Amino acid sequence: MGFDLTGLHDGVARHGRVTRVVIAALRGSSPREVGAAMLVWEGGQSGTIGGGALEFEAAQAARRQAASGHDTAVIPVTTPVRLSKHALGPDLGQCCGGAVTLLSEVYDAASVPALEHDLVVRPVDHTTAMPLSVKRLLAQARGQGQAPQAQLLDGWMIEPVHVPARPVWIWGAGHVGRALVQVLAPLPDISITWIDTAPERFPEQIPGDVTVMPTARPADLVRHAPQNAEHLVATYSHTLDLELCDRFLHHEFAFAGLIGSATKWARFRSRLGALGHPPEQVGRITCPIGEPTLGKHPQMIAVGVAASLLRPAGQGIRQDTIRKDQRA
Repeated sequence: MGFDLTGLHDGVARHGRVTRVVIAALRGSSPREVGAAMLVWEGGQSGTIGGGALEFEAAQAARRQAASGHDTAVIPVTTPVRLSKHALGPDLGQCCGGAVTLLSEVYDAASVPALEHDLVVRPVDHTTAMPLSVKRLLAQARGQGQAPQAQLLDGWMIEPVHVPARPVWIWGAGHVGRALVQVLAPLPDISITWIDTAPERFPEQIPGDVTVMPTARPADLVRHAPQNAEHLVATYSHTLDLELCDRFLHHEFAFAGLIGSATKWARFRSRLGALGHPPEQVGRITCPIGEPTLGKHPQMIAVGVAASLLRPAGQGIRQDTIRKDQRA
């Protein structure tokens, strides 16, 4: 779990002034872990610190904090930073028996650029001098080349900036492509690049952390994809699908799969073989993708693909998800 700096930038750009609420510390049982965060603005919110009474009360307080600079329900503060402690059982009537400390910070267009790019480290109690404990933790982390865990340490909040570890390239902005983006975009650790042939192929509303790349020749972009990219092909053209598969096999990838029928894939295997790709290489591509029991609806295909992506690291999208009746 890390500080979603991209999401904060997007939230401020869309809503102007937002409050970020993060679980800074916990004791005992809690709905979420340290570092879990949500953004709150007037009329809405995104992310979660664990549903129920805790999140509801924290969101209400965050809106008051952003609007007035202090929360009249607690001790007033004069800065856009508030640290509060909550006993989940006695205070909120939740089943969890633990206690959480929440850090609520108000951000706007002026304050977001000041955040660090790899670590967000800041005082939460007006302290200006960084304590020795924090300096030691940061030095140790940098010396080992590893980001420290999110934590509250001697009045300072330390959070590594979240960097998605899994590049997913989605080819096609039709019904299935849109469903894939809708389902996959909110998932942690996934960075989506979305490709189609023209800007008008994409919907008006696109998640802020999705990179859209309209181009007249999509297959030319394959060479720019990271070698650990996972490719999901759902274009409107079988010709383009085949060209993409050919390009994938000339370029390293972690996974490549496309929607289609068993008949389509049989033809593709033959044509890819004719293009010079040996059977064992062609076999690296999965077709069709999805979970066989969920049906053919675009959202169902997307849910099946998401479930496969979330399997333990290294398994990727499993070959045993192949369905024999999926259509392009």
